Amino acid sequence: MSHWNRINDGTLNPPRLDVQQAIWAMEGLGENGKEWSLEQKFEKIAEAGFKGVSYLLPSPENMDTWHRLLDRYKLSFSAIAYPAKPQDMIDIIKHANEFGRVQYINSQVSNSFVIDNKAVHLLDGLLKASEDAKIPHFIETHRGTVTQDLIRTAGYVESLPELRLMIDLSHYVVAGEIQGTNDNVEAYFDKLLERSAGIHGRVSSGEQVQVDVGVDGDHPMLEHFTRWWRTGMVHWLKQAQPGDLFPFCSELGPPNYGITRLDELGKEHEVSDRWQQALLFKRIIEEQWKKAQDEIMNIKG
Repeated sequence: MSHWNRINDGTLNPPRLDVQQAIWAMEGLGENGKEWSLEQKFEKIAEAGFKGVSYLLPSPENMDTWHRLLDRYKLSFSAIAYPAKPQDMIDIIKHANEFGRVQYINSQVSNSFVIDNKAVHLLDGLLKASEDAKIPHFIETHRGTVTQDLIRTAGYVESLPELRLMIDLSHYVVAGEIQGTNDNVEAYFDKLLERSAGIHGRVSSGEQVQVDVGVDGDHPMLEHFTRWWRTGMVHWLKQAQPGDLFPFCSELGPPNYGITRLDELGKEHEVSDRWQQALLFKRIIEEQWKKAQDEIMNIKG
């Protein structure tokens, strides 16, 4: 793995999993018909054992609030960014440095009509900007961005050795109408999973980008996603160094990601409990991490 494009806490501790929660995924959640405040969301996240949060970089007037909450609840912060050119990345890094608490930057790169050599050139420019700043920078596999297409993203990986991916396979499963798996799916997914720098936790089907996996995780697609997540962690562990961190961020979106139904009064309700499913994902990924560690031990003999 690149000497700069990874998260490292500066210790000699064994590589570890860092389970995080997206603040966007807390949108609309609350009790008794009232949404939790930002601080209540931080409190819930910390009490549940998450180690960090993911969100847009705070505006200058909100930085003190975010500093206070991150310190109080002892949570790390990763930044979501939407660059379309290298200068955007330079500006984002400046903002990140002003905030001063950014563990890594996760980019959804505009836009999906930038393809082939132009896309490779764009991604290379973004990576060079973050390399100059020595800040970990991962490109998310996401619909509607440069990486919206599975096959062309595999090509970017081959062209750019420094490219590290924030894996969110839910976008490729729904975009490709993948109803389980097959040899082609596994081959292309594995090319991307070899470059895993972290994972966004969401399960999709061939028709919906975010499905209700059930209280006990009994949706048939969950078996495939957990295997893919574990494979990504195994690839990462093969090259991880002491002090390295692997982020898994539960990112179950509110409507229109979350599926809704209408009650008898015509009021919209989500079909699933996003918070409970975030907690389920946390338990699942911690189990898969242990299995990935065991797999590495078996490989090393």
